[in-house]
Amino acid sequence: MTTKSFIKTLSANDVGTTGGHMGGILVPKGNGELLTFLPRLDASMLNPSAWIDCKTPENTVLRLRYVYYNNRLHVPKGTRNEYRITHLTNFLRSENAKEGDAFEISKDDGSHTYRIRVLAKSGSLEDDSDAPVRIKLTSGWRRVH
Repeated sequence: MTTKSFIKTLSANDVGTTGGHMGGILVPKGNGELLTFLPRLDASMLNPSAWIDCKTPENTVLRLRYVYYNNRLHVPKGTRNEYRITHLTNFLRSENAKEGDAFEISKDDGSHTYRIRVLAKSGSLEDDSDAPVRIKLTSGWRRVH
């Protein structure tokens, strides 16, 4: 069984310390591997979304919304054209997530349930030579092999 994992370094906006409205974690549009890891969303629709079940380290299943905000493609003067994972605020707070920590999402091939966790900021995310190979993506995301 193959497991795919992606890690995103959390920004101040992701963890709500900027004081702005948290719209969820940004998912980069330019990375096909990450986009195919998540459910397919139909760009011909306005703001398509899918609910994904995610198991926490405590084995609680959370329902997160994966959404493609795309009013720029459908509405005159629309400005948004971005993918996000939303409904994470309570989870990130319960995990005491801070800027610089990492959010990890993973899934076994054939499974419909994702796993999520927060990894505390440490040098081992980038510097541990025994750690799995990571490929840096855009917007703070990395693929874990």
